[in-house]
Amino acid sequence: SFFWGTLRLIATGIGTSLALQGNILGPILFLLVFNVPHILVRWLFTRWGYVLGTGVLHRVQKSGMMESLTYGASIIGLMVVGAMAASMINITIPVSFGAGEAKTEVQGIIDNIMPCLLPLISFGIVYWLLGRKVKPLTIIGGMALVGILGSWIGLF
Repeated sequence: SFFWGTLRLIATGIGTSLALQGNILGPILFLLVFNVPHILVRWLFTRWGYVLGTGVLHRVQKSGMMESLTYGASIIGLMVVGAMAASMINITIPVSFGAGEAKTEVQGIIDNIMPCLLPLISFGIVYWLLGRKVKPLTIIGGMALVGILGSWIGLF
């Protein structure tokens, strides 16, 4: 779960941010950041497992180290997902009211309250829907529909 739940997300964040800037190192760094530690740890742990046997698992479980390791990995994974949500989701509201110099933009007010509030709200809605057992394909379709309709009427 560490590699698929945490390291893959970190590698995806690094690769995606570089790829969005048009840098060819994006996919290359994704593959390196994910595969090099993954293959190295698999090889080392397979070798250690063969040499040490199953007694190591019993000692790690009894010492309580397994729970600490799992807890730490989940915290790192949540931090990466939160950072990706804030930096990768871009929602702006181009609506403004007033005229001339007294013109006030709604996006400016929202950013003054809390920067990246709209990405946080959208991430929270998706998370809530996933907790309610809504299918991911339905959520993606709904997000596309809301985005298209919101852009069409001038909300986004």
